Amino acid sequence: MPLTSHQRQFLKGQAHDLNPVVLLGSDGLTEGVIKEIDSSIEHHELIKIRVNAGEGRKSQAEEAAKAVNAELVQVVGRVAVLFRQKKEGSRFILPRA
Repeated sequence: MPLTSHQRQFLKGQAHDLNPVVLLGSDGLTEGVIKEIDSSIEHHELIKIRVNAGEGRKSQAEEAAKAVNAELVQVVGRVAVLFRQKKEGSRFILPRA
């Protein structure tokens, strides 16, 4: 489900104080990194990841989000915010509009 701009704004505010939990190394998006992102996002729902420096930062973040079936909220510098809501017991109640 694509996020609306209002929902993205809400999630950006929630992610402000978070620290990156997964760091993409020089090998990029490996199977181990994908498993770590999936595990972290399953537990926290909203996470920050640190991507490699360079021109492809946004594409790296989009690949990571796609690999774990999450939404890319934003990319600022080398930090990306990913969100995947739990089916039950979610701690984030997204705005409707």
